Amino acid sequence: MSDPILTLEGVYTNIAQYHILQGVDLQVPRGAVTMLLGRNGVGKTTTLRTVIGHWRAHKGRILFDGEDITALPTPAIARAGLGFVPEDMGIFSDLTVEENMVLAAVSGPIDSARLDWIFSAFPPLKTFWKSEAGNLSGGQKQMLSIARAMVEERKLYLIDEPTKGLAPAIVSTMARALKDLKEQGASILLVEQNFAVARALGDTANVMDDGRMIWSGAMAELSNNAELQEKLMGLSLDAHH
Repeated sequence: MSDPILTLEGVYTNIAQYHILQGVDLQVPRGAVTMLLGRNGVGKTTTLRTVIGHWRAHKGRILFDGEDITALPTPAIARAGLGFVPEDMGIFSDLTVEENMVLAAVSGPIDSARLDWIFSAFPPLKTFWKSEAGNLSGGQKQMLSIARAMVEERKLYLIDEPTKGLAPAIVSTMARALKDLKEQGASILLVEQNFAVARALGDTANVMDDGRMIWSGAMAELSNNAELQEKLMGLSLDAHH
């Protein structure tokens, strides 16, 4: 991990009177999928939102591709090459799928080869290209949300729970698209509650509890150790095999 694309050093984030992040250290290697795991409410979403600048770290540093982005406004962070897929999807319901995609392509017209790849990853987006996004199913909206982040090549994708609440068939479509993205050399930081997906996609894993990182290592090491999973996340994973 000589040259991580993203590094958090001792990051503290308060929201109102609550101390949410309490000294988060995190390294995201280039060209790999880094999982951010842990129970609900331990600070995973806040970590992503602090990186993208929605919340401000009031202590610590965030380095992205060698640049200190801790105090930068969100648009500048996005322009630096960071794609963010929020858990609430952030799509425009009253616009068409096409308009949603065009708006997401900030640096100009959508590259046609990239669009073909997105259509092959998420066929419903091609089918409903001219339809209002509000008419899509929940799973299709989630596809659109991810596709919007993928519409341009980014240095790093931050993706918050892409498979939450989705039917199993759509979960596997989503996992395949993320795997494709990784194979194109992308760096991805992924919050995921579905351990099977985490295990299939993750290269490295970081487990949070109560606003701090409590474990970092190879995803395989965590996957193969039920005791460790139980200890870190209270997961009883036999049910998921």
